[in-house]
Amino acid sequence: MDLAYLRAHPEHLPTFLTHQRIRETPVAGGDVCAASRLTLDDGHSVFAKTWPEERAGRPVPQGFFAAEAAGLSWLREGGGVPVPEVVVALPELLALDWVEAGEPTPEAAERFGRDLAATHRAGAAAFGAEWPGFIAALPQDNTPDPGPWPDWFARRRLAPYLRMSVDGGALTGVEAALVEAVLDRIGEFGGDEPPARVHGDLWPGNVLWGTDGRAWLIDPAAHGGHRETDLAQLALFGGPPHHDRIMGAYGEAWPLADGWTERVPLHQLHLLLVHAALFGGAYREAVGDAARAALRVAGRATVEG
Repeated sequence: MDLAYLRAHPEHLPTFLTHQRIRETPVAGGDVCAASRLTLDDGHSVFAKTWPEERAGRPVPQGFFAAEAAGLSWLREGGGVPVPEVVVALPELLALDWVEAGEPTPEAAERFGRDLAATHRAGAAAFGAEWPGFIAALPQDNTPDPGPWPDWFARRRLAPYLRMSVDGGALTGVEAALVEAVLDRIGEFGGDEPPARVHGDLWPGNVLWGTDGRAWLIDPAAHGGHRETDLAQLALFGGPPHHDRIMGAYGEAWPLADGWTERVPLHQLHLLLVHAALFGGAYREAVGDAARAALRVAGRATVEG
């Protein structure tokens, strides 16, 4: 099987893998999927992801890989940051063009900042997307919505994962009450903008630094959202290499609205709640801290208003 045959007959890939007709090398695939590098007969490589049912304890959710494929293609169409091409998208498997990993450099970071601004500028028809969404292994409501952004963000990106986190025991009543207070005051933060074309899960681990001197976007939960959400997520967990270079170049390409730095905790709250829903109480303190910081901003905005 070479790349041309694979593109023409993507449905045959599982059979070739089952019968060990393709060289398969396991690689890191994140917390959800099993991943491997597939080396084809023509020497071309693809990155393949599968749902490890034995580890997840349930079958692959309907539309899981279709959602990622749709998001990757949509981001790729927007230009800006490079995105791996989808080669195979099947219900049980996703295969992408292989990107050779390299080292981050200041020059690549600055280009990433400019490219990310271009991706965001490509925009979206509405908040949400035209396909059902997932973020990691969790469903994400992508029902298209005209906004305004604060109401949509509260209903679609904060409240569902608050409920999951509480139901799963990750949060106590204290943290839940803090997040509820953020939801109640969502209109006080400012910064409302039309929908941008966002990655949606842009923590630093979902930026792949390539040998081509560019940063690539991988593992998206893509949708129309607020560009500040992507940038706030990028600062989580220590941030990426050369973070200041990325943000400086982004700001030169497309300046951010006044007060954006104060809204970072609000935007980070989405991904922190997702992590609490997925991984439990280890994220309890981070959720509480983000909610408290967001409420301090809302309080100042109310006084100044």
